[in-house]
Amino acid sequence: LELFAEGMLQPGAAEVAERSGVSLRSVYRYFDDTDALIRAAVQRSIDKVRPLFELEGLGEGPVADRVARIVAGRVRLHEEVAPMVRANLQRAPTNEILRETQEGNWAALRRQVEAMFEPELAALEPAAAAEVAAALDVLLGFHSIEHLRRSAGLSPEQTRRTLVRAVGAVLAIP
Repeated sequence: LELFAEGMLQPGAAEVAERSGVSLRSVYRYFDDTDALIRAAVQRSIDKVRPLFELEGLGEGPVADRVARIVAGRVRLHEEVAPMVRANLQRAPTNEILRETQEGNWAALRRQVEAMFEPELAALEPAAAAEVAAALDVLLGFHSIEHLRRSAGLSPEQTRRTLVRAVGAVLAIP
């Protein structure tokens, strides 16, 4: 996990052994191969941040408060999981377990968006509701936050303000 956080997206068993202070043989004693080691690291990371995936009061309260809560939660989640997600994105195309985990997490976050803004979505025609939900999912997704943080160079607070403004615009909040 430390190697991922330092930007090494595909550490080998030798790097893990050296960082862990154990022999290469010890690494292979516990893990059949590098993919098994990566899967274990991803699962440990997910277990560690699982509480950050949860938000209280989905669909409850004024829309501006819900926007602020979900945006703050997503930015906080990104700050914690970004190194692991970057590594996972590198390996997911060739690793079915990682791909399924990634897709499952993204589907859960998409359902969270739909639940948070269910009152607003329910007021729209079905086709419009689907489009708005998709736009919100994109805005609040990992790739959007990653772009704002890394490519645009925004701080977490600037990212939060930007996303609150964008989500509010999609929901037509004055």
